[in-house]
Amino acid sequence: MPPYRLQTVLEMRERAEEAAKEAFAAAMRALVEEQKKQKDMEADLARRKVERGQKVAAYLQEALSKGSAANAMQNMNRFEQRLREEEAQLALEIEGQKQVVAQKQKEADEKRGELAEASKEKKAIEKHKEKWSAQVKHEREAREELAQDEVGSALHLARQRDAARRHGSDD
Repeated sequence: MPPYRLQTVLEMRERAEEAAKEAFAAAMRALVEEQKKQKDMEADLARRKVERGQKVAAYLQEALSKGSAANAMQNMNRFEQRLREEEAQLALEIEGQKQVVAQKQKEADEKRGELAEASKEKKAIEKHKEKWSAQVKHEREAREELAQDEVGSALHLARQRDAARRHGSDD
């Protein structure tokens, strides 16, 4: 069979598909990593909210044991306010992380589309190669059949000539 004239194109499409697969896999890993980071941050915020109540109660208990209830209440309020501000800051960071996750999701979707396109292009050239191979095979079989017909015809003519010579020499 002759070499496929678009083999180079096929190989380029195969490499493009592989590159698209790798890019998609990397985008998915980045997305999963950012989603995990967001979940960890959300879990940290939930933990801090639970711990805030415990810390404030412990701080108040300690301050009351030292005396001066008015001063202890004031310090406790400042302590609780600082904890709330830390939680608010973490909540802002979580919102930022949600935007990062959304961006990574968008990138992963783009890479998925690029992979689908690369796969489609590779399948198109593979289908062309299959049709080309079938056509080459059909043409080869047709040539072989024609050659066999010619050989058969030549043998038939040779037999007829031999028969005619024998028939002519019998007279």
